[in-house]
Amino acid sequence: MFLSELNLLGVAGSALVVLGFIGTVLPIVPGPIIIWLGAFVWAWGDGFQRIGWPTLAVLGLLAALAWGMDLFLTAVVSRRAGASWQAIVGAIVGGLLGGMLLSGTPPILGSIIGALLGAVAGMWLIEYRRKRDRRAAWVAVRAYIGSMAASFVLELGLALVMVAIFIWQATGWPG
Repeated sequence: MFLSELNLLGVAGSALVVLGFIGTVLPIVPGPIIIWLGAFVWAWGDGFQRIGWPTLAVLGLLAALAWGMDLFLTAVVSRRAGASWQAIVGAIVGGLLGGMLLSGTPPILGSIIGALLGAVAGMWLIEYRRKRDRRAAWVAVRAYIGSMAASFVLELGLALVMVAIFIWQATGWPG
């Protein structure tokens, strides 16, 4: 039996929703945005019958909220702890580089560990270079880690809500 184009879009959309949810755990992957994209692809494959534009708008707002909240919490909490904008950029660049460098050992776990170590190293090095004070650099790093943890929990919660809305609208479950 061949998959029709509409069924193929449904499978692709569902796969994107699952990958987006998994991506919420990875520091570099924009999970909620991928969940929204998956819902859009699924809705397109269904002719927007079960998931329409109002649902996609709500999912889009939740994805934007999750993404914005992640950036906002990390930046604001780090700045309040005394970190400079340069240190925040250093954490982002360090996280990207660390995730790429350790992506092969083992693939997913290495990326997560590399991103976390790279972010910590990037922020600490720039803050230490700027202030010449190890304690002040560690205060900024601890605030950054705390804000990352808080934004992760909130982003995961929003991703769960998005997946629940997708399942409810796509299948009518529970009902």
